[in-house]
Amino acid sequence: MKFPSLNTQILLGAFLGVVFGFGLLSMGKDSATTQTSLYVANLVGTLFIDLLKMVLIPLVFTSIAVGVANLQAHKQIHRVWIYTLGFFVFSMTIAIVLALVANQIFHAGQGLHLDMFQNAMSHFEAQQQSPADFFTHFLHGLFMNPFAALAQGDVLAVLIFALFLGVALVIGGERYKNILTLLQEFLEIVMQMVRWIMTLAPFGIMALLIKLVVTQDVSLLATLGKFVAVVIGTTLVHGVIVLPLILYLVTGMTPLRFWRGAREALLTAFATSSSSATLPITLRCAEHNLHVRKEIAQFVIPLGATVNMDGTALYEAAAALFVANLVGIELNFTQQLIVLFTAMFAAIGAPGIPSAGMVTMVMVLQSVGLPAEAIAILLPIDRVLDTLRTTANVEGDMIGSLVVQKLVKESAKHV
Repeated sequence: MKFPSLNTQILLGAFLGVVFGFGLLSMGKDSATTQTSLYVANLVGTLFIDLLKMVLIPLVFTSIAVGVANLQAHKQIHRVWIYTLGFFVFSMTIAIVLALVANQIFHAGQGLHLDMFQNAMSHFEAQQQSPADFFTHFLHGLFMNPFAALAQGDVLAVLIFALFLGVALVIGGERYKNILTLLQEFLEIVMQMVRWIMTLAPFGIMALLIKLVVTQDVSLLATLGKFVAVVIGTTLVHGVIVLPLILYLVTGMTPLRFWRGAREALLTAFATSSSSATLPITLRCAEHNLHVRKEIAQFVIPLGATVNMDGTALYEAAAALFVANLVGIELNFTQQLIVLFTAMFAAIGAPGIPSAGMVTMVMVLQSVGLPAEAIAILLPIDRVLDTLRTTANVEGDMIGSLVVQKLVKESAKHV
């Protein structure tokens, strides 16, 4: 008997997770069957995420160091840097502009009374941090003891050290050839571990989706229905139309071909709500299914998983505008531009600090004088929206690697 492909198994796991989740909901959240099933789902889902996180730091460290060394050896590093950062800024700007336009059309939050959420706001203490403090903290977090960064799982600091190491390996040339070979072999070992972990992916994704469906507060989702619908709709426009259109215009790859190659990573991102935890699978899909060259994939995708956050930037901008509508403040054009730049900077900086989502959201709200305590309103619905925005983040990373590969190839022809 031939087993279905891993792609098909993951799709089946996602479908069964949603079906079982709604089945358990129909029995009631407090029933013994539901509680036992939730315990098992939480156990399996947590194990899957922990396994992915186990290989995350070794993977980021080796893939970036090896990727930079290989790019430098091919004299392509300057082009890849420029195109990568250019694409990240361009795609995040489009995502935020979409959020601003959607607000002008739908005005989510208008008509809701703030006193409905007064209880939630009174029990929430926002962590106050000015943009200047945030920037100082962000820069400080970039450069730290690499052993401490590795031990603490600080992805951004590990990434920065790996960049320096990659450049040093190239400058050292033949003297450091053995170290580069060792890192390449270590990277291959980590990718072998990823292949083992992927055999659990269908069960992990099913478990995570069961938990997501059963634990959501449907009544609150209904109260904030317009905002949820606008965020979901805008994120889908960005992920289903804008990013695939950019990919098609630059590379000629059709959206269907891309989604077929990327669906393992996209489904894992949706279930885990973590682009960092999904990184091993994103790299695997880009290299094996989408045929991105190793040296480009191993540079663009780990960097993107840390700084390229289309979905997060879109959500933070949309949330700031929602809160403005909720409290009856109309933001002028200048204030909306401030939201645009602050949301982009906050999305880029988020992985480098503790409790990143809360601190960065507070910063976006404070940038235009909105009450930071209003974050409490968004906390209960954040998990649902996080699934889609993480999927958009991961999609942006993979499309970025394909776009950068094509642009580098085209520019090399004209040299």
